[in-house]
Amino acid sequence: MTGLALQLLTGLASASSLFLVAVGLSLIFGVMRIVNFAHGSFFMLGIYLAYSLVSVLGGSIGYWVALPLAAVIVGAFGALVEIFLLRRIYRSPELFQLLATFAVVLVVKDAALIIWGPEELLGPRAPGLEGAVQILGQPFPAYDLFLLVVGPAVLAGLWWLMHRTNWGRAVRAATEDREMVAALGIHQAWLFTAVFALGTGLAGLGGALQLPREPASLELDLTILGSAFVVVVVGGMGSLAGAFVAAIVVSVVKALCIWVGVVTVFGIELAFPKLTLVAEFLVMAAVLIWRPWGLFGKPQSAASYAAPEEPWRLPSTAQRTMTLVALAVAAAMPVWSEAFPYAVVLATDMAVAVLFAASLHLLMGPAGMHSFGHAAYYGLGAYGAALLVTSAGLPMPLALAMAPLAATLGALLFGWFSVRLSGVYLAMLTLAFAQIVWSIAFQWDAVTGGSNGIIGLWPVDWLSEPNAYYWLALGCMAAGIWVLRRVLFSPFGYALRAARDSGMRAQAIGIDVHRIQWMGFVVTGTVAGLAGALFAFSKGSIAPDVLGVAQSINGLVMVMLGGVQTLAGPVVGASTFVWLSDTVSQHSAYWRAALGAVILLLVLLFPRGLAGYGQMASGLLKQRGGS
Repeated sequence: MTGLALQLLTGLASASSLFLVAVGLSLIFGVMRIVNFAHGSFFMLGIYLAYSLVSVLGGSIGYWVALPLAAVIVGAFGALVEIFLLRRIYRSPELFQLLATFAVVLVVKDAALIIWGPEELLGPRAPGLEGAVQILGQPFPAYDLFLLVVGPAVLAGLWWLMHRTNWGRAVRAATEDREMVAALGIHQAWLFTAVFALGTGLAGLGGALQLPREPASLELDLTILGSAFVVVVVGGMGSLAGAFVAAIVVSVVKALCIWVGVVTVFGIELAFPKLTLVAEFLVMAAVLIWRPWGLFGKPQSAASYAAPEEPWRLPSTAQRTMTLVALAVAAAMPVWSEAFPYAVVLATDMAVAVLFAASLHLLMGPAGMHSFGHAAYYGLGAYGAALLVTSAGLPMPLALAMAPLAATLGALLFGWFSVRLSGVYLAMLTLAFAQIVWSIAFQWDAVTGGSNGIIGLWPVDWLSEPNAYYWLALGCMAAGIWVLRRVLFSPFGYALRAARDSGMRAQAIGIDVHRIQWMGFVVTGTVAGLAGALFAFSKGSIAPDVLGVAQSINGLVMVMLGGVQTLAGPVVGASTFVWLSDTVSQHSAYWRAALGAVILLLVLLFPRGLAGYGQMASGLLKQRGGS
């Protein structure tokens, strides 16, 4: 029981830092409706800046001045990001704003690499709190006791700010009705800037306070981002008290997993400490299934009818002809690129990426369901192909054909729960399922190879040549997109779009909205599984990275880069993203920053995506020709 008490105290100390990050993210989303993927980067900047400021200022006083000063600097940087980037794209689709914040992640990561280097940096202990205190006869870090006080103190300060100041009342009003706040004469632009600066400053403070507890590293941004999303969603979007309670719940559950240790149940050995990698996502999945709007959130109102900006239309004869010509040129690419053998490898990667992006595009565009965990089906297809070859002993062509069934089963299970939610809550539940699958693949050494993955997945002899495998990938890509387009313009596809535009009206005319959306998950998951299987055999090995958050984010970036509202969006976006990633990484050691800068430029110049801009330009030319 002494060990349990100490683990609970340790969990509560961790909850304070997690709360600081999550409450800033919740505040930003509540007012600005932005899913800020860069929030973890501000946390990372906080710990790096604290390390540098402590080194410069020195001494006990300098140490305690450095921590809040780092938070202030991070908040100021957040204000600049809002003014010069986000303010310019508020009228763009919400998911395009997400793309912009992802570009900020890339730029900040390489900026940190340039300034602080690739090595982990461990800061000094906090002056005056270096030792431990005796609790129940056991030593407990004094600094963790300090953190136990910080979280409630910040919560109390935020409550006073929101309920006892005019600025806080304006923020709360903007959370409920932004249009009414604008009608009252409140300057929304500067209100948004202040909220974003406060939210990012809190993330920076959370990072700075972690300086004595963990080293600063370049991987902290995505690591803390997943946990922060979990806390915000479990507590309820926009709820400060909910973020505090959820941070405690998540941290205590992790502490309990460590305390329980390894136990044997009915002869089966269960290692609970391994669950710490996925405990928060298990909590989020359970809460969202039980209470879809979070512990302290409010039920979402039914979406009002809103027709799509541009109805989907069957391709014209000219468009079909152009598609066939483009496909013929792509098929002939190995012939006219004999001098550049690597071009075939790059084109194969593009074909796989296009197929993956096309599956996600159908889910996000026509179906209107945003998924942050689409990598689950991509990874299930990849691991399904690998296990069918290595464990079941099936030949590679048969394994490739059967591998998407693993993704189909995953989509059947995850989709059944996901379609009962909507908006950000749906997206977060898909992320939770993807992380659960990733954790299984990462830790089940006997079956998946654990972190080492599975190797030796080469194609059969007649597909071993790069050209032959490229034609296979291109054919699968063409067939997959053809199937998705047939689905889009079938009665099922029209029902799917009706459920997206107005679920209540669709239900009233006899459409089973949940069943239609569930089948949409299954179709897109199966195609994503085929893309994952192609990827596994093209690389000869597979690792848990294919199931990670980064892979899901890459899919989102591909779709949004091309444009969600166009049929050519995933093709253009995925091809551009793969080409940019490969080209930039070859010419610069800081390829992430360069890629992020290019994405930011595209976001500012083409707020509807590359294919969307091309479609708009084509429409303008037709209008001018007609006039």
